[in-house]
This record gives sequence, C-alpha cells and structure tokens, in this order.
Amino acid sequence: MDLNSRHVARAPLLALVLGALLAVQAPLVGAQTGKNSPTAKTNRKTERAPLVDGQAETRLLAVYQTIGQGQHRQALADAEALVRDYPNFQLAQLVLGDLLAARARPMQPTGAVPGAHLPDNLTSVSDNTNLHVLREESRRRLQALHARPPANTIPAQFLTLAPRQRHAVAIDASRSRLYLFENTRDGLRLVADYYASVGKLGIDKYVEGDQRTPIGVYFITSRLDPRNLPEFYGAGALPINYPNPLDQSRGKTGSGIWLHGTPPDQFARAPQASDGCVVLSNPDLERLLRNVERATPVIIAPELQWVAPDSVATARQQFDTILQAWSDAKLQGNVDGLQRFYAPEFKNAAQQPRQQWLSKLAISTDAQRSKGIELKDKSYLHWRDSNETMVVTFGEVTKGERSGTTRRQYWKRQGEQWQIFYEGVIG
Repeated sequence: MDLNSRHVARAPLLALVLGALLAVQAPLVGAQTGKNSPTAKTNRKTERAPLVDGQAETRLLAVYQTIGQGQHRQALADAEALVRDYPNFQLAQLVLGDLLAARARPMQPTGAVPGAHLPDNLTSVSDNTNLHVLREESRRRLQALHARPPANTIPAQFLTLAPRQRHAVAIDASRSRLYLFENTRDGLRLVADYYASVGKLGIDKYVEGDQRTPIGVYFITSRLDPRNLPEFYGAGALPINYPNPLDQSRGKTGSGIWLHGTPPDQFARAPQASDGCVVLSNPDLERLLRNVERATPVIIAPELQWVAPDSVATARQQFDTILQAWSDAKLQGNVDGLQRFYAPEFKNAAQQPRQQWLSKLAISTDAQRSKGIELKDKSYLHWRDSNETMVVTFGEVTKGERSGTTRRQYWKRQGEQWQIFYEGVIG
C-alpha cells in the first residue's frame, strides 16, 4: 500500500529561527482566502481558539499582512497567539521565531543569518523540517491567496454532476491546494479551499511504491474511522478508487491512496511529503469528513483550468446526444448497433469478452421496450491528457418506475468518435 508508515521527525522549534520568513513584496490588504478574510485586526484575542477548518492559515496570512504593513509588534503578538492555539504548526513557529529574531536585527530573507543551518539529521526533504520545505509551504499558501480562482468559475473537468452528488473535490497539485464544492440547484459553488500535500516525488503515479500521487478522475470509496487507524493518519481517511479503469488500461499499479490527516504532533506536511496520498491538516480534513460521501468525485490535476459554467454546456449537450443514442441502441436490442459504441479493447467489471457482454446488454424486458428508458442523475467528468476521456455515471430507469440500474462508463475519444473502453454496474 502507498501509505506513509512512520512519523515525521519534529524539529526543535528554535532551530528554525533563522531570520525573516518572507520578504513580503506587496500588501495583502483586501485579499481573500476561502470563507475567511485576513485583516490587520484578525484574532487579536489571547484566548485559545477552536480548531476550525482554514482558521490557522487565515491567521498566518494575517500575520504576513501585518508584517507587510511594518507593524512588527502587532505581528509578534498575533504570531504568539497563533502558536499558542496551534503549537504543532511548524510554519507558524518559524514566523514567530523570525519575529523574535527581528527584535535583535533587521528583518532579512529566510536563511540570511550567518551560520544559519539545521542539524545534519534534519536536512532531508522527507523529514519535512528544514527551511527549504517551510519556505516552499509558505510560498504555496501565499500563491493560493494571490491567485484565487476567478469568481463564478469551476474546474473544466466538471461538465455536470448528478443531484445526489452533493459535493465535489478538486486538487491542484501545482498550488498544493484542495478545493471543496457544494453541488447546488444553481450549479457548483466553491465553499472552501485548503493547503494540501502530495507525494514526495510529485504526481502522475505509475507503479506501486513510486511515492507519487495519481492524477485523474476518482471517487471516494469509503470513510475510515480514526479509532481504527494509527494516529499517523490524524482525523481519519477517505480512500479513493486508484487505480481507476483508465489507470488500469495504462498498466498503472499501486493501492491505498487516501485523503487523510496528520499525526498529533504535526499540523501540516511539506508540499511534497507523502508516499502518494493527499494530506490535509486535521481541522481541514474534518470539514471534508462532515460533508463528502461515498462516490463523491475527486479530481487530481497537475494544474486546474477554471472556466465559466456556461462554457461546458455545449460539450455536455453533445454528450447527452451520444449517451441517448447508446441507450436507444441498447433498448432496441441491436448488438451490431451497440458495437459501434464500444472500443475494441473494451473491458468490463466481470471480465467478459466484449461480444458476450454486448449480447447480454442488448436484452431488454417487454416493459422497457413498451415504456422506454430514462437516463437519470447523469454525471459527466471530462479528463484530458494524452487522450480525452469522459467518466460517465447515470441511472437507467424504466419510465414509470422509481429505481433502476446505476452504470459507470469510461469513454475515450477516438478521432471524431467516442467509444466505451470500460463499463460496470455500481451499487
């Protein structure tokens, strides 16, 4: 399984006190992050704050803002309060140390203090404790603040979601960012976004043990109770269905790819720190655990492309036409007509030969032929890399009835034609 099996060493906090954290090049006044906005007056209280999702990052960014405004005394007070509330937040500890050091010398870029170094046994990136990874974590968090998704846009992969899919998740590996969407009657709405870590060697997983995070279209398969897990996984875990049928068709291997939390002594991981999983801080993961369900779609992309919802309408309508033509051929019991929808390399969950699968698929009941079939709760997830793929989930219901069969198909564009290369019935 591609799961980390050991705790990451925790650095002595004062060993990370090596000068100023960042040369803040632009004031952050008015910038937004998730549902919270850092302001110069954020969290002046000294009482311990509840561990709310996104709050620690919001307060850290407020400290950056205050530093950028030259208010070092206030920034120091805010950093002390943040560390008191989140004592395992290593980046916040570094900021606090830098502010303390600045009382004795001018603020400088991280690592500029003569003799700045870490103990030799803490210089590995995989230890997640040296200055390089903390600076990179800081850069990614600030990048996400400055490069917010344009208002009222969605990732291009989400052509349409079924009403029963109440939420969706998209991960931008280039920004170390996970985006949580609510599926409303008016379409997808971004409700939160969080810093997230991926594999030590990056993304595009191919073989088991390669310490990479897979990219593609996935679904949450279950929810793992933290009481049944080592404390390394924090608040819990959400496994996804890697390798999916597209991965399998490409010969990819591995298992055990989860969205999970962090151990008690660590608030966050480095941007690239896992053995392939996606890792969030525990308060952020708890928000996901409260919202997402089995079969929630999860997109993991090298970089998300944000588009206006109307811009995918044409592609959605075109695929509606294709799927309806498939359904009509199936209802007519026309094996030859069905065959043109299936790729020569077609596979199915039962591992049946293509012709046997089609012969069985083309058998419809008298009620279905007389009443017709409705395709309901359609979900189209569009993936484009070296090939163009559509992951399609829908319900087949005989008209007049309440329930039917739920299918998932993987379609691949072959020139101007779309063909199914995998199909299965899901519960």
